[in-house]
Formats: sequence, C-alpha cells, structure tokens
Amino acid sequence: MGTLPAKPSLDQLRKRAKDLARAEAVKLSEAQFRIAREHGFPSWPKLQAYVRRVTEHGENLQHPYHQDVGYYAGRALGLLASAEDGTPGAREPFDRWGQPLTRDGARAVVAREHGFGSWKGLRDHVKSLEDSGEPFARAYRAVEDRDPAALESLLDEFPGLVAARGTNGNDLLGMAGATCDERLSRILLDHGADPSRGNVHGWTPLHQAAYSNLPLLLDLLLEAGAPVDVSARGDGGTPLVVALFWGHREAAEKLAGHSRAPGNLRVAAGLGDADLLDELLRPGHPAAGAHRGFYRPHSGFPRWQPTDDPAEVKNEALSWAARNDRVDALRTLVARGAEVDADVYRGTALTWAAAQGKLDAVRTLLDLGADVNHPGTFGGPNHGEGATALHLAAQSGHLDVIRTLVENGADREARDRLFDGTPETWADVCEQPAARDLLRTL
Repeated sequence: MGTLPAKPSLDQLRKRAKDLARAEAVKLSEAQFRIAREHGFPSWPKLQAYVRRVTEHGENLQHPYHQDVGYYAGRALGLLASAEDGTPGAREPFDRWGQPLTRDGARAVVAREHGFGSWKGLRDHVKSLEDSGEPFARAYRAVEDRDPAALESLLDEFPGLVAARGTNGNDLLGMAGATCDERLSRILLDHGADPSRGNVHGWTPLHQAAYSNLPLLLDLLLEAGAPVDVSARGDGGTPLVVALFWGHREAAEKLAGHSRAPGNLRVAAGLGDADLLDELLRPGHPAAGAHRGFYRPHSGFPRWQPTDDPAEVKNEALSWAARNDRVDALRTLVARGAEVDADVYRGTALTWAAAQGKLDAVRTLLDLGADVNHPGTFGGPNHGEGATALHLAAQSGHLDVIRTLVENGADREARDRLFDGTPETWADVCEQPAARDLLRTL
C-alpha cells in the first residue's frame, strides 16, 4: 500500500488517478478505485470524504473510531458535565461552535469536532465506520485487538496517525495505555507519539497508566519525558493523585519518586507520608486542602464542589488513607479529629477499604470504631446509594474482607437504597460466585 501523508491533498490524489488512467489505459473510475483500495478505503467517494474532512479541519479534527453511536452520546454528556464543572478547556468547544450548554448543544459540538455538520451526519457515518477504511478507526481496532504488527504497519502507511486525535481529543498513545499492553505504547513512542499530550480533559498517557496501575508503562512513559505535575479533570489531578484515588499503591509510589505534587493532605494520607501528614495537620496549614479541584477520574462520578473546610479536608484524607491501606495514617487522622464514618465524597473510609480489598485498613477502621453497617454512597449516583462495606466487598469478591466484616457484625441482609439488594445479590449480579457462596455459608 502507498503512504498517505498526514495532510493529504485531494487535488494530488485526483492527478494521480488521471495519470494512472492514462498510463494503464483504464477508465478514470477504475484508476480512482485502485487508489482508494491502495490506501485501504473501499471506494473513491469514501477516500474523498475522508480527505475533505482532514483538509477542512486539520490537526484539530477528531476522528471517529468507535462503532457504537451510544459511545458518542456518552462522550457528549461527559463533555457537558466537564464544561458545567469548569474543567479547563471543556467549555471552549461550546464557545467555538456557538452551542449552548445543553444535551443537544453537546451533541452538536461532538459532531462538529468530528468534522460533521450535524449529529445525524456523525451518527450515519459511525454506522458504516467498520467498512469505511478510515486509518484512525483501523488503528484503534489494532490497539483494541492488541495487535502490534497491525498497528506498526498502519503507522508506517499513515505516519500522521501518531499525531491524530479521536473523540474527546484522545490519541492512540492514550488509548494504548488502556489495553495494559506496553508493546503498543512502545511502538507509538518509537514512531514519534507525544507522551505529554492530553485530551480535552487534560488526561495524558501517564494519567492513564496511573489509572490502570501499570508500573512498566509508567517507566516507559517517564523515560520518554512524560510530565508528572500536569493536572487533568481539575486542579491537582496529577497522575499521582489519580493512582491514589483508586488505591494503586505500586503506581503511586513510583510516581511519588518523581513528584509528590500537589502535596496536599489527601496525597500525604494516600502515600502514608508521616512527616508530611504531621506538617499538614497543623491547624490552619494552607496546603492541606489546596489543589483539590480534581475529585473524579471520569464523568460517571457525580458533581461535587470541594471546600476548604478543615473538617472536610481531614475527613476526605481518611478515605484516601483507607483505599491505599495506610493504617498508620488512619490512626493519626482519627487521633487528630477525623470522623471515622464521614462520607465526604462517594464513600466512607470503610467502604473504600472494603471495595479495594484493603484488609489491614478494614481491620484498623473497625478497631477505631467504624460502623460496620453504615449505609453510605459509593461510585456513581446510579450505583452506590445506601450501600454498606459488605455490599462493596461482595461486589469485588474480596473474600477475606467479607469474612472480617461478617465476624464484626456486618448485616448480610442489609439492602441498598437503589436496588434493594443484599450483599449476596450484589455478588451474584457482579459475577462473584465465590463471594456469593461465602455469604450463604457464613
């Protein structure tokens, strides 16, 4: 196959077709078809449409790559949520395309960002995306299939793919991080992918590696010069904070070796840094609650506005210590006034520890007086309302945690508020048969 430049020219392709038709003594339509097939497109009109979009929108074009129309509807809602939250850069496309902060406005923005004049235009294109031959969609499939050979072949054929962006400004390097296959990221870096570039939310490949807890990929990206102090989805949302949010200690400790930014109380608690914790717990310390604009890794979590209330800052830090299994930090925070059953944002310390399978933290919190049956929140607003720690442990199949909770009086018949489900029900629905069977026998 021939190489299609990052900035293809329709005039040059037309000239090539005419030259080929003359040289091969074939009809122009036959020459056009051959050129289209040479570049992986099923027809000349498909190639023309692609080149027009790339030419008209340039490097700002977002390439469709997912074949589910609902995916783009979800991205529109996520973009709207980020714009309403004030996430840096999220409102700019609404202003650029003159669209209101509404669902229809967000859909129109997503369509325009992909090079289509309407939501219907994008929707119709997506329905035929599998057979469109578009390079970015093909490269995405190679990434999803974890096929290094196919990806490298496409990058050789279409060198501009390393700089191309998909929906929400995601590039292939960022997508590769979600596959847990470091080979793909290495190939993209070797072909010139930029490890510092973020999507519309500021989310970089290093954020994705932290989110997925991939220490080897972190090493690869850090060696390639990926920035460690950049924020995504709000002030203070560094890759370190993303790792700590999910209790990914291995990734967090690796990142902390490069930077502990933003260095607030949630970071000190999550890392179990006794010295920093002691310093920030001094009354009125300005850094304790600073840079807490980041509070959710994706739009599936509900909106929240962190405050500088010292009690909130301290109580929130308790859950960050719990999800990272930092038992000394838990004891320190409670001794310094943290409320053991506080549910600052989507989960108490005990529910976070149970959900992440942090057995030592669960035991410590129970020793500190946590209510084993406290009904709280967790995750998205359509998920963990009125859920107990036992619900969360059952959902994730953490058998040792389940035993410990039940031994300490956890109610196996407790029901959440949204689905009226017991922990056993949650285990069953979440396909955790060992947890379900254990709950039946305890």
